[in-house]
Amino acid sequence: MSRILKSVAVIGATGSVGSSVLDVCRNHRDKLRVVSLAAAKDAEKLGRLSEEFGAGKLCLAERDAAKRLRYPEQALIGAAGLKELVQDPDVDHVVFASSGTAAIEALQTALKAGKEVSLANKESIVVGGAWVMPLVQGRDQLRPLDSEHNAIWQCLHAESSPPRKIYLTASGGPFRGWSLEDMRKVTPEMALKHPVWDMGAKITIDSATLMNKGIELIEAMFLFDLAPGRVEALVSPGSFVHGLVELEDGCVKMLAGEPDMRLPASSCLFWPERLSPNAAFPRPVLVGKTVSFDPVDEARFPALRLAKEAMIKGGAYPALLVGADEAAVDRFLKRDIPFTAIPEAVEETMASWSGPPPRSLSEALDVLEWGRTRCDAICDAKAR
Repeated sequence: MSRILKSVAVIGATGSVGSSVLDVCRNHRDKLRVVSLAAAKDAEKLGRLSEEFGAGKLCLAERDAAKRLRYPEQALIGAAGLKELVQDPDVDHVVFASSGTAAIEALQTALKAGKEVSLANKESIVVGGAWVMPLVQGRDQLRPLDSEHNAIWQCLHAESSPPRKIYLTASGGPFRGWSLEDMRKVTPEMALKHPVWDMGAKITIDSATLMNKGIELIEAMFLFDLAPGRVEALVSPGSFVHGLVELEDGCVKMLAGEPDMRLPASSCLFWPERLSPNAAFPRPVLVGKTVSFDPVDEARFPALRLAKEAMIKGGAYPALLVGADEAAVDRFLKRDIPFTAIPEAVEETMASWSGPPPRSLSEALDVLEWGRTRCDAICDAKAR
C-alpha cells in the first residue's frame, strides 16, 4: 500500500461535488494534502477552506470576488489563473468539480502536464471532447468522478475487449410516474426536490427532465470511445446501482453502492487502492434491497431523446444541446416558461441550426453560445 502523500488541487471546491472530495481529503490527511482551491465567486467559503486545509493557492473566476479574501492580491483570477494553478509542479492530482465550460482550457493544460485528473465536469467533455480526449496520456490519467461514469470506469478496468453496451442508471427524478398533464403543472420548487441526490439548481432541474442523463450518455461516448448505439440509460429507483457493462459473452457487470459522492471521489483519489471515505462510512444495506431496471419513457421525457439525437448527429449538436438547455432551464427557474417547455425550446433550437460542425474548441464554444442565445429568443416567444 502506498505511503506517498498526494498533493491535490480542487476546482469547484465550494460546490456539492467539491465538498464531497474535500471531505475525503479531510479524513485522509496522512495521504492527501490539499494545496490549491478554486471557485467561481464564493470567496468567503473558499477562504475558510483555505484556512482549514492550509491551501497556499486560491483562484476565483472574478477579480471582484477575490477582494473578499484575506489576501486578495495573492489570488489567481479567471481562466488564466486556473491554467497556472493546474500546472503547478507541487500538484499531483487535479479535481475538476466545477460546472460549465470555463475550466476546459485548464483541463487541457492539466492533461498535457501529465497530472492525474478526476473529472466531474460534463460540459468539458460534451462540448470539448474532440479536443480534450486526445490529450489523455494513459488509461488512468483521466478518472471519471460522476457516480455513473465512475461505475463504468471501474467495471471496465479488468476488461481487455470493448463492451457490447454500457448502461447509465437514472433514479427517474421526482416525476418518474407522472403523466404529461401533471408535468405541465410542475413548479421550480417541485422540480428542485430530487428524491436521492443533493445538487445545485441547474443539475437538479436537468435530473428532473432527464436531460442530465442524456448529457451523461454523450459524455460516456467520448470517455469510453464508444459508438452512440453502445450507450444507453435505464431507470433504477434508489440509485444503488450506478452503472452496468454488458460484455461480449453476454455477462453483465455492475457497480452498486450507496448514493454518496464520497465513494467515487475516494476511488479516483486513491486508485488502484480502495479506502473508505472515512472511518465511520456505513456498510451498504443488502438484505431486503430490491433492484430493478426499466427503460426510459421518452414520450414523457423527450430530453433524453434529444440528447440521443445530438449524440448520433455529432458535430455542432452536443454543444447546441448544452447551450440551449442552459438557457431553457434558466427561464424555467425564472418562471418564464413551464417545465414541459424546456425540452420543447431545446428541440426548436436544435432544429434551427444550419451551420457547419466546429473545427476547434473555440468554434465549439461559439456554437454553445449561439445555442444559448437562440434558445433564449425562443423562450421569449413562449413567454408571451
